Amino acid sequence: MLEAQALIGFAVMSLALIVIPGPSVLFVIGRTLALGRRGGLLSVVGNELGGLPLVLLVSIGLGGVVAHSAPLFLAVKLLGAAYLVYLGLQAIRHRRAGADPAAVAGAGEPESPWRTLAQGFTVGVTNPKTIVFFVAVLPQFVDPAAGGVPLQMAVLGVVFTLIALACDACWALMASAARAWFATSPRRLSSMRATGGGLLIGMGATLALAPAKS
Repeated sequence: MLEAQALIGFAVMSLALIVIPGPSVLFVIGRTLALGRRGGLLSVVGNELGGLPLVLLVSIGLGGVVAHSAPLFLAVKLLGAAYLVYLGLQAIRHRRAGADPAAVAGAGEPESPWRTLAQGFTVGVTNPKTIVFFVAVLPQFVDPAAGGVPLQMAVLGVVFTLIALACDACWALMASAARAWFATSPRRLSSMRATGGGLLIGMGATLALAPAKS
């Protein structure tokens, strides 16, 4: 099994990488601005759950196949990018939904929590950079002599996911606090939702145009 020193070292490195704002943070902020606190937190949970299948793929060796296959990597990347753009367009399209003074306090909350979770999951499971990170980093903290290499990698992946869950939830709460002020005005709330949608579209475009391997 994993040595405590390796586990702690991996956790510290993961935390250092996660706290730096990146694509996941932009996704969480964009969703929170568009949907509100509940929608943002559900998106966080869904996004991190989407990372678990990637942990499994990497731990059994299939992650390396995707990471080193240009066609597969490109397909996953474009699928994820297209879905982010779709979510962004939906946020902009429905930016005025429920933005009247009587309903503004709860505006933007999704009717179905399961749908929001599923959307976050789709973004998480189609994030090719997560596969690359796991493929490149997890083996460095595994001790082959201790046996159970797939299990060791799975444990490390779960540790990373839990740290990401906590950090991204903090970003969602902070974005929600900012959104609360905008919610006092239907016009400001509409602009905030459009901004969140724009962030998602920009992130999708950035992902699509990024080099095939990074």
